[in-house]
Amino acid sequence: MARLSLKAKKELALNLITALEQAYPDLEKTLNYRDAWELLVGGILGAQTTDEQVNRVTAILFIDYPTVYDFAAASLEQITEAIRTVGLYRNKAKFLYGSAKIIVEKYDGIVPQSREELLGLPGVGPKVASLVRGDYYQIPAIVVDTHCGRISQLLGLANKTDPHSIELELMKVLPQADWIRWGHFMVTHGREYCKARCRNCLACPLADLCQYPQRKTVQKRLITARQQNQENGCF
Repeated sequence: MARLSLKAKKELALNLITALEQAYPDLEKTLNYRDAWELLVGGILGAQTTDEQVNRVTAILFIDYPTVYDFAAASLEQITEAIRTVGLYRNKAKFLYGSAKIIVEKYDGIVPQSREELLGLPGVGPKVASLVRGDYYQIPAIVVDTHCGRISQLLGLANKTDPHSIELELMKVLPQADWIRWGHFMVTHGREYCKARCRNCLACPLADLCQYPQRKTVQKRLITARQQNQENGCF
């Protein structure tokens, strides 16, 4: 299947956004937080961990350590013990401890807004930096997690494979006003229809726009499924 031109991708992006708005009118953010620091903590804890698990841990964590100053005043051992039910908890504890120290000592307890300053914090990569900039500070940014990267490729908006390159591709085709919510749309859609191991193209509300079902091998399987009156399945 031929790759789409930049013009075609921009048109496709607009149509996809309209379809996503109709499919998910009550789009919700999946991490619980009250301020930029709590969102940063959730982002750091979220690596290779579900948002549900992160929310369970932070519900207690933020009671015991309600501010960035409390994290900075705690010992590394205390933070490690507090998050031990999260995957990779030892490294994440070091990231939280180090980031809290820097934010308190260098930024007077305020989580910085610039991408460069955020990337200078331990455990903060492009995804978490964009998460904080977009969801809390409302600075246009695209969060490219595994859902966003994979589904944006299937839809036909991205051709690259690494998150940073995908982010740059999406910035060229998505309206800036939709950068922040694009990642949330992709997470929701990935959970509802487009799972990594089971793409339910038969029921997918984006099937008529998505480039993946247009692949010849997928088309054949979909035709057979429809002839058999299937309503769902994995493609």
